[in-house]
This record gives sequence, C-alpha cells and structure tokens, in this order.
Amino acid sequence: MSERVAIVASDGVELAGERWPGEGAQIVLLHAGVADRRSWAGVADELGRDGFDVLAYDRRGFGETPASGVPDDLADLRRVLAETAPAPVLLVGNSQGGRIALDLASTEPDRIAGLVLIAPAISGQPDPEAEELDEDTLRIDGAIEAAIDAGDIETANRLEAHLWLDGPAGPEGRVEGAPRELALAMNAIALAAEWPEDARLPEPDTWSRLEEIHVPATVVWGELDLPFLIAGCRLLAERLPNAGQPIVLPGVAHLPGLEAPGRVAAVIRDAAG
Repeated sequence: MSERVAIVASDGVELAGERWPGEGAQIVLLHAGVADRRSWAGVADELGRDGFDVLAYDRRGFGETPASGVPDDLADLRRVLAETAPAPVLLVGNSQGGRIALDLASTEPDRIAGLVLIAPAISGQPDPEAEELDEDTLRIDGAIEAAIDAGDIETANRLEAHLWLDGPAGPEGRVEGAPRELALAMNAIALAAEWPEDARLPEPDTWSRLEEIHVPATVVWGELDLPFLIAGCRLLAERLPNAGQPIVLPGVAHLPGLEAPGRVAAVIRDAAG
C-alpha cells in the first residue's frame, strides 16, 4: 500500500508525492513532461510488492503540485533526496524525468546508485532539424502547434496522446481504456499550467558531459516511440561509459509505464540488483 507524502521545497512550495515503503533499496521515479506521478502507479505497485522502498512525486505544474515559484527541477530533486533518501538511490526517469536524472548524475553522482533512463530528454541536446523527423511526427506535431495557437487545448491534448502514448506511426487510439483516460487527465493539468515567461532557468549542458557520467545506467525505449528519440537513445547508450546493454520494449511507445508496468518494473528490478 502506498502513502501520501509532501516534500517542502527550499522556497516553501509543497511537492506532492507518494511512497511505497519497503526494506529494500530505495527507488525514486521521475515522470515525463506529459504525465505526473500517477503514471508510475502500476510500476510502483509491482516494486512495492518486491519490498523496494519506492517514491514518486509531482514536479511543479504537474499533478497536485502547483505551478508556483521557479521550476528548478534539479533543485527540487535535491531537496526530495535530502528529505527522504539518506543513501544513494536508483533514479528512474522517463522523458523529462530522465533529463533531471542525468542532470543530477552529472553534478552529484554520489547521490545515485544507478540510473534507468526511459527515452530520456537530455539537457543541452540540440533540437532535431526538420529533415531528421519522420513524416508522422511532423504531421502530428504541426497539428498540435496549430491547436495550441488556436487555444484549442482539448484537441492539443488528444493529439499529444496520439504522439506520446500511441506512437506517431500507430493509429490514434491504439492504447485504450484506463491508460488513455489517465494520460489525457495528466496532460490536461500540464497543459493548463501557466508560468511567467521568465520563469524558466537556463538548461545545463549535460549533453556535452555524457562521457563524464560513470554512474551505472540502463537505457530503455519503446519500439513504437518517435524515431528521432530512439536514435538519441542508441547514441546515449554508446556515450555513457557505464551503460549496459540497451533494452527495447516491444509494442509500446513513449510512456511504457502506462502500457506495460510489469515489464518496466522487471527492468527496474534487474537494475536494482
């Protein structure tokens, strides 16, 4: 059974979290930019039954954490670990969550026992050129931008579910039922969050320092994910000095924790030793 937790950030903002207490190694789960901590529920339930001590929390502007103050994801993660994790932890990050995990690994590797990076973003990574993107991604991304420009957030949310949950090459609605309902509900909160124009901090250049990150790492992606992200994952696995064999999850896209929590939990379990 999980229990709700709240971590007070250095500026007083309360980060909403959830913990599955256990006697085993501690695992911290970092959610994607179109999700919140609920995306990890199935994975965390599996790991909790195995006795791991699991924590997931909502970043600012996601789930139950308000879009307040300065969204310094790395500072907030440091605060979470200081409050909840005296020993090095296994950090698991999906998409933007992977970005934050890599940022910490490049600055405070002693806080981390290992990394599981599921289709991670990387701070400082160059944006792909249009010719590097596949036709399906370009088409859906263009429709998302048009919907946002028109103020049609409901349509933008539906299209983002197609891109990230179904995968760009698959039919819209490939993933049905509760996972889709949850994906739409989580991203609706993220899309509604309003930040001042000057709220974002400059990104660190973790991209240029990947070869300096010696934390044990497992790089994972879904075979139906965006092709340019898959190519980036392959390169990441080559550049990280202590990365093991990368893992491809068949039949899933960018949010495998929603589609296949058992398979994702198995990967994390193996990484935790």
